[in-house]
Amino acid sequence: MPLEAPLQRVSERVEHLNQRYQHHAASAVLKRAMTDPQVGRIAMVSSFGAESVVLLHLVAMVDPTTPVLFIDTQMLFPETLDYQRDVAEKLGLTDVRVIHADAGEVAEQDPFGALHLRDTDACCDLRKTRPLEKALGGFDAWITGRKRFQAGSRAALEFFENEEDKRIKVNPLAHWEKQDVQDYLINNRLPKHPLIAQGYPSIGCRPCTSKVKPGEDERAGRWRGSEKEECGIHMVDGKMVRIGAQQ
Repeated sequence: MPLEAPLQRVSERVEHLNQRYQHHAASAVLKRAMTDPQVGRIAMVSSFGAESVVLLHLVAMVDPTTPVLFIDTQMLFPETLDYQRDVAEKLGLTDVRVIHADAGEVAEQDPFGALHLRDTDACCDLRKTRPLEKALGGFDAWITGRKRFQAGSRAALEFFENEEDKRIKVNPLAHWEKQDVQDYLINNRLPKHPLIAQGYPSIGCRPCTSKVKPGEDERAGRWRGSEKEECGIHMVDGKMVRIGAQQ
């Protein structure tokens, strides 16, 4: 969809969109975002992780031909790859684009697949951030499944965000609580990621994801033992979010 909005700057459009849709429900925000000229050409980015199926289902209900970008870091759990194919087929998603890091860059910067052991930020940048940035080059906006309850760094999350004046991030589930997600899963009989039952409430790459103990934050198993909280796909003021920085 060509951008036809009178407000051309990303910051202006984000402010206006948040004002217009601040009292809307998630499904209404999503539907409007996928058709509003102020948002423009839009794709969804999904990890096909623990809660991804909820937003994937909502998107499929509006338009199953919406481009869905799935970043295969080539370090994912086999269960995630199987789940991605199963969910896409079940929901009738017809434009799932599997994104990989540039093979030449991987060969040069991580030839032995051990970069994550010495520099997780560099590994995420190589295998996630750069490939996604390239894939998003033809879009004005992208849909994420981020929610306020997931981490302290997301506590003030809005429906629409300005991504460094380049494009808009749309977070239709920003105000949902954990129980809202579970209720939606149950009421719509959506398939759960198989690793959830094994103690993984938040699922990323295999080397950097561990099981979560009872009473721990659901993202405690992501990059355990470090201050890292985000993979780098989501940026704040041009920097990857850190727990310490946000606290």
